[in-house]
Amino acid sequence: MDMRSREQYLESVRQEYRQADRKQKTKLLNEARKRTRLNRKVLIRKLAHPAKVRVGGQRRPRSTTYGPEVVSVLVKVWELFDYPCGQRLVPAMRAELERLRKSKEVQCSEEIAGKLVRISAKTVDRLLGREKQVRHLRRNRNPAPHRLLYQQIPVKVAAEWDTREVGNLQVDYVEHCGRSSGGEYVHTLSAADIASGWWEGEAIGSRSQQATKEGMEAIRARLPFGIKEIHPDNDGGLINDLLWRYCGGAGIRMSRSRPYKKNDNAWVEQRNWTHVRKQVGYQRLDTTAELRSLRALYESLRLYKNFFQPTMKLKAKTRIGGKIHRQYDEPRTPYQRLLESGQLSGKAEKQLRRQYESLNVAQLRRTIKAAKDELFALTLDKAGVPRRPARQMPPQAINVIVRRSRERRAESQ
Repeated sequence: MDMRSREQYLESVRQEYRQADRKQKTKLLNEARKRTRLNRKVLIRKLAHPAKVRVGGQRRPRSTTYGPEVVSVLVKVWELFDYPCGQRLVPAMRAELERLRKSKEVQCSEEIAGKLVRISAKTVDRLLGREKQVRHLRRNRNPAPHRLLYQQIPVKVAAEWDTREVGNLQVDYVEHCGRSSGGEYVHTLSAADIASGWWEGEAIGSRSQQATKEGMEAIRARLPFGIKEIHPDNDGGLINDLLWRYCGGAGIRMSRSRPYKKNDNAWVEQRNWTHVRKQVGYQRLDTTAELRSLRALYESLRLYKNFFQPTMKLKAKTRIGGKIHRQYDEPRTPYQRLLESGQLSGKAEKQLRRQYESLNVAQLRRTIKAAKDELFALTLDKAGVPRRPARQMPPQAINVIVRRSRERRAESQ
């Protein structure tokens, strides 16, 4: 029972209590104590005497001590001290406010200065609450400091890209760590051109700065066009001083995604599944033989995907009622899109046509199958599973076999 309900109940009982005899009053007090949980003496005072009538209506509001003129100066001082909390701002303001006024960094009257010196930390937090919401300053007791390099690399979202300009690459890591991320293992450096859909994959032995730089150089040497901009996510392996200097020396722009926003890197994230995970699976690759085998697989896979696998690009998206209708352009291979773009040099276009004429899609398919068989065989050998001369197993089946083999060995030990 809240206070308002309790007063209404006592008001209804008061008249009956004042007219009752001693025995009846005892019963009413016992009932009122059960309902209100008030002390017996308190109930006697409330029921024996009429309620006091408040004269004068509502209480006048308190006068404002710290008005807008004080808050505006407080916000200025708060900015100068890098947005601290009230407990830290109050002692700093008391020590430095007079000096700031003398240097004319803060201009205010003696009255406002006196109020700022007397203000409490709790009041400072209350007055700055609205300003913190406007500036989107969240409370974080242990903020992760951004390196200065992150502040130099601009953030770019998906809607800001020119999807017709060839040479803008989104890059990302695909980890081949299996069920444990401990130790060193193979990574795939995946790169996708936004305009044409051209994909390049390079297997590297670790995610060190030097390995990443060498992987980017290998990708750049194979591309039939020049790189204008690379766009990684916020991974520290890709955003590092070595790669930043490499891009600056090669005249390549660099941008990055927003933290925890995978859609900013949507083009390469899609190919991480279709070009890497669907081909290689999720097993752990951590030996030199597996690294060489994966590189051999990508040599053929990149040609197969870029020259013979058509892709569709979204042209328009319309909402009709509760459904979204998407309209796509005519499916074309990345090779065809590059030729139609008109952005290749004459020499690069001729080399690309000659390379296309020299390829055989059926032979590429067989080469890819043989490379995948060899990679999976190395994985099974490492797990202690005997090879079986059978048809090629999908990566998911390999994962199950390897996991069960490891579980049996652990049980036997």
